[in-house]
Amino acid sequence: MQKATVKLPKKITLVSIEKLIPYVRNARTHSDSQVAQLAASMKEYGWTNPILLDETGGIIAGHGRVMAARKLELTEVPAIVLEGLTDVQKRALILADNQLALTSGWDINLLKLELQGLKDSGYNLDLLGFSPADVDDYLNFDPTGLDDPESEPPEEKSEGSSDVVSYTLKFASEDDKDTFTNWLRKLAERYPDIEHPGTRVAQAIEDDFR
Repeated sequence: MQKATVKLPKKITLVSIEKLIPYVRNARTHSDSQVAQLAASMKEYGWTNPILLDETGGIIAGHGRVMAARKLELTEVPAIVLEGLTDVQKRALILADNQLALTSGWDINLLKLELQGLKDSGYNLDLLGFSPADVDDYLNFDPTGLDDPESEPPEEKSEGSSDVVSYTLKFASEDDKDTFTNWLRKLAERYPDIEHPGTRVAQAIEDDFR
């Protein structure tokens, strides 16, 4: 089998933010709340992910990070210049860079352990990018409830109650569960201003099937 050739960047350079050119047809959206999260992450951890540019300063990846940099009043950002890409490759990478990250999943049991450990240490979980409702769902995740045929139905709310209704979902396989979890992550990206996962599902059904 022939070894694949991968072009590696030779350097990361600091580029004036005023010289960056956003892609006018960038399909990825960034809400004010998400940009604020990115800015908070930068303040906490520093700049961890360089902007990807073409030879003319056009942004290929990192539009949200640039918006966060402006919010923080930064004048320069670290960038990698990708050389030799065709216009078609640039347009494709702009989409792929965003979409490929969404195709990964979570090991919910390990995620729960990590979130619980950070919470116990007093760390600010708001910096992780999860909504408070998602954090609660993961921390309260019970893997036995997914396979328990005798699980109790949800209690009915009394009229005027503000309690959130919780349901237990059952899946035929781990793959089905992972598929559903990935879909929930995509809905979190699609509806960043909706707090509860169940409400995002209801909104997606309303938007896509009615």
